[in-house]
Amino acid sequence: MAKTNPGRFFEDYTVGETIDHAVPRTVSGGERALYHALYPARHALYSSDAFAQSCGLPASPLDDLAAFHVVFGKTVPDISLNALANLGYAEGRWLRPVYPGDTLRSSSEVIGLKQNSNGKSGVVWVRTKGENQRGETVMDYVRWVMVRKREAGSAAPEAIIPDLKPVLDVSDLVVPEGLDFTGYDFTLAGEPHRWGDYEVGETIDHVDGVTVEEAEHMMATRLWQNTAKVHFDATLREDGNRLIYGGHVISMARALSFNGLANAQMIVGLNGGAHANPCYSGDTIRAWTEVLDKAETGAPGVGALRLRLVATKGGEPFTLKGEDGKYLPHVMLDLDYWALMPM
Repeated sequence: MAKTNPGRFFEDYTVGETIDHAVPRTVSGGERALYHALYPARHALYSSDAFAQSCGLPASPLDDLAAFHVVFGKTVPDISLNALANLGYAEGRWLRPVYPGDTLRSSSEVIGLKQNSNGKSGVVWVRTKGENQRGETVMDYVRWVMVRKREAGSAAPEAIIPDLKPVLDVSDLVVPEGLDFTGYDFTLAGEPHRWGDYEVGETIDHVDGVTVEEAEHMMATRLWQNTAKVHFDATLREDGNRLIYGGHVISMARALSFNGLANAQMIVGLNGGAHANPCYSGDTIRAWTEVLDKAETGAPGVGALRLRLVATKGGEPFTLKGEDGKYLPHVMLDLDYWALMPM
């Protein structure tokens, strides 16, 4: 009996099955320190216990995207070890903060399958949830990946494509218990701009850029225990380049967005996302944002902004797609999310 695991191929998935992912992870202040070493993350709520407590939370949580990476990383050996590409996200919700000392584990339900026309690969849709040590769901999201087939000539399964919400309604969002921005300290947060200062259709160039280093990407991917082969093994690609983990681009762009969105403190919803073009070591990530929508949440002093965050490697800011509707070559990430901000 073989002791090693080659990972799942497209033929190995069945709609309706639930996959419990291995290796729970207890997070600590070390994750925060490493996250802030890897990315220029400066949002005050995730940097200071005292600031978080002034906003009604018991302490500073782990960065929302750090929690996402931990939950995501658990899924890789079962979902995307043999993936050709991670194609998109939908219906992502952060349901409760993650604090140092929490232990996270993940499970995924297969909700869709569709073989590609070339017969060599197919798309797998999964709904993943991350739970803490008390069995409470801290986040859930849908993603879809293109996965190699073990045998190109094998029979295709019935195509089942899930019906997903294009945008989460504000009523779908969960505001952390106790969150209160009525006494929010804008000086300590770093910028004076509040919810009412942003208008739908407004665009923000986040100005700064960060050049991606191979070592930092490798460290980040190992930190999240992401074992996807294309991030480590240069022999798997004809060009000899290791792909930069898409989550690395997401976190870098989110951190860069501090300049102009310092008060967009918490990500609570992920409406959609696409890794439009690959990122490689040596690329310089820049970012811009478009305000897509605004909503009140009912929590004291807390508003929600729907934001489109775009990461690029050059090109003009605020350019996204060509006349053919396809992403322009310099666009790496197109992410649509909801964030909480003081009103």
